Amino acid sequence: MQIVQASPGVLYLICAVFMSAFPGLYATSHNSLIFEDYVYRDNIKTVRMHAIGWEMSYPVIELESDDVLIFSFDDLDADVKNYQYRIIHCNADWTRSSLIPSDYMDGFFENQIDNYRFSFNTFVSFTHYSLTIPNFDVSPRLPGNYILKVYEDFDVENVVLTRRFMINDPVVTIQARVHRPRQTKHYHTGQQLTFSIFHTELNITDPHSELFVTVMQNGRTDNSLKGINPMFIRSHEIVYEHDQKLIFPAGNEFRNFDTKSLRSRTEFIRNIEFSGGINHVELQTSDSRQYSRYFSHHDINGRYLIRNEEGRNPSIDADYVMVWFTLPWDVPFDNGNVYILGQLGDWNFHQRNRMKYNYDNKAYELGMLLKQGYYNYHFAFLEEGASEADITIFEGNFFETENDYFIKVYHRPPGSRIDRLVGAIRVNSRN
Repeated sequence: MQIVQASPGVLYLICAVFMSAFPGLYATSHNSLIFEDYVYRDNIKTVRMHAIGWEMSYPVIELESDDVLIFSFDDLDADVKNYQYRIIHCNADWTRSSLIPSDYMDGFFENQIDNYRFSFNTFVSFTHYSLTIPNFDVSPRLPGNYILKVYEDFDVENVVLTRRFMINDPVVTIQARVHRPRQTKHYHTGQQLTFSIFHTELNITDPHSELFVTVMQNGRTDNSLKGINPMFIRSHEIVYEHDQKLIFPAGNEFRNFDTKSLRSRTEFIRNIEFSGGINHVELQTSDSRQYSRYFSHHDINGRYLIRNEEGRNPSIDADYVMVWFTLPWDVPFDNGNVYILGQLGDWNFHQRNRMKYNYDNKAYELGMLLKQGYYNYHFAFLEEGASEADITIFEGNFFETENDYFIKVYHRPPGSRIDRLVGAIRVNSRN
């Protein structure tokens, strides 16, 4: 019997035709997938995705541009694994769209992560994996939301992590500003957004049904606004203002700590000790700031930077340290939990960033294994059954606080199957 070996392009075409004929078979592998930034394994750390050249950017690039996203993570097993990835197209609300891969991307629907490097001169060994989007193997060709799904050994059910990113086709212009609310209730504690969407290049018949607008404060997803309706509709301008929903609690500047160097203690670090083959960093005891006066200081709005002052390449020579957080509190909450909130916990509320109450010390405590760098964070309380956390009880609310707001505009005209991201802007409360 003669065996004929097909080229990768032919195999991709066959798979695309097969999935078009039987879309349900492809969809079943995503039934249990979590469509958010989520890590499924304890050995996976420091998952990052941002535009090349700007570590503080949101994971969004422009369609048909030279923009490139860099995606990376560390595997603390410190070996070489057989990791693959797929790109999944999503609706504006981050549910899986009805499209199949051949509808929204060029290239192969399954690809290998073959760019890896081993850690160098670290106490905690790890393997650093990375890839770029788009690349020679795959390139999304539609604007909108996407999930990058990483799995192992060609088993799509053996999921390692998921990460969100976006492709923007800026055919609308967004003008926005952040100002102090007029309402007495929020005058000292809130920040209000006012923005307009100008769409001279895009025909919008009914903004209420065709547009899906979302607003995110810093990197938080729990308090983001979705499906906001406009207040006024003018010729080629859609205005969003005087809406109670567009008032955000201003919060407070983020707490921070610096582990770029472990040779000396920096501000907010109480002690550094090497024990059990790893460095332990004990942070200063953190008190509630709810009733304190506002104090302005520079922060990076809940994000983190990986750095090692004694190294050359922080991706592989920044070490992992156990960072210990302590929040004194006389009596534990009986109706919810306390979390460390920020990019260091993927802005989520999971076991890895949930604090535990120590009755002997009368404090909430948590140890997190984090790569060397500069970190921002807040303490947050999440009531049982709630989806939005409250930071006010620990951090306070001050209208002067510097915050980032990320506005996204999606468009789905009548008869379309996709939510196209047609505009995105980042606006700062002090600019």
